[in-house]
Amino acid sequence: QLVESGGGLAQAGGSLRLSCAASGLTFSFYAMGWYRQAPGKERDFVAAINWSGGSTYYADSVKGRFTISRDNAKNTVYLQMNNLAPEDTAVYSCAAGKNFRGMMTSADYWGQGTQVTVSS
Repeated sequence: QLVESGGGLAQAGGSLRLSCAASGLTFSFYAMGWYRQAPGKERDFVAAINWSGGSTYYADSVKGRFTISRDNAKNTVYLQMNNLAPEDTAVYSCAAGKNFRGMMTSADYWGQGTQVTVSS
């Protein structure tokens, strides 16, 4: 089970930190990813991190503004979002997968998501 938290309302230029707590799986065996889906649009990849936290990659749209990290002792992955813009408004979901490089397109387990709304 993956449960996201930390979403909410932010102003443009502001920051939010999302958390995703995992249970029922061996967290350190999995790569983790964040995705988002805006109203009327398909789900987009945001960021991924490998099992140890030593490797990450990002969508071009968030590179330099968002940071993914993980704490294997707490079975939690984070997404620090800085310099938010209205186009970042979406439901953000986390996911777990065995294939780190494949996280851009697919994952094995998904959370329900948390709403992030950025006002201008």
